[in-house]
Amino acid sequence: MIRSMTAFARTDSQQEWGTLTWEVRSVNHRYLEPHFKLPESLREIEPALRELQRKYLGRGKVESALKYQPRESGAAGFALNDQLVVELNQLANQVNRVLDNPAHVSALEIMKWPGVLESVEQDLAPVRQAAIEGYENALIRIIETREKEGAQLAPMISTRLDRIEAIVAEVKGVLPAILDKQRDNLINKLSELKGELDSERVEQEMVILAQKSDVAEELDRLQAHVNEVRDVLKKKEPIGRQLDFLMQELNREANTLSSKSIVTDTTRAAVELKVLIEQMREQVQNIE
Repeated sequence: MIRSMTAFARTDSQQEWGTLTWEVRSVNHRYLEPHFKLPESLREIEPALRELQRKYLGRGKVESALKYQPRESGAAGFALNDQLVVELNQLANQVNRVLDNPAHVSALEIMKWPGVLESVEQDLAPVRQAAIEGYENALIRIIETREKEGAQLAPMISTRLDRIEAIVAEVKGVLPAILDKQRDNLINKLSELKGELDSERVEQEMVILAQKSDVAEELDRLQAHVNEVRDVLKKKEPIGRQLDFLMQELNREANTLSSKSIVTDTTRAAVELKVLIEQMREQVQNIE
């Protein structure tokens, strides 16, 4: 199955405690490279997020950003330390009994005393759970997008594989005629020399020429690699690295075909092969 490594997903979750928004972007990369941007209050969920990412994705540079907006009613507040207020009031009354002109102590002054107001932190357990669930939903959408883009790559690769097979068949069909023509050319060149031709020497030269120009093995390997690419495209797991390796092998055989070329027909075939392989290689770089 072909999956692109380029995708984007956004998920939103609104609860009584606030709103969570995930934005996840992925691009091609040789390995799986995660990058997280999380609120400090939710930083502890990062290991769980990384585990989810490894579960769903095989390769790619993945940038994940989480925004958390708590509701005012659910935000951190304050609680009154009743016991401390009672003690402070008792102390104030005790002091007032000693003073000639005691001053009234207001409630605001009491609340300013250290420890009278205690901060009450919000329970973030449901927020953390919702963030993890939201991230899993975002990863599922990422996969859906990757598969849609991958489905568009499959026909492009198949079309070029078809053309490579056609070129291989064409070269195989004209190869005997090419060798015969080279034999005639060699005989004609030798016949221009004065003196009787040494038939044994002619045969030796033809053997050497045939060895140098015989590309049957390269053509067979090209066809074998094409068949292997088609088999890999049917697999369910990530196939990007396998395809990248096969593109290298195809390119190696095309280069060898070019170096052994003795006529313009095989030269043109080798050039077209390399163009087709390069077009596939550029797309394969973005396949998971």
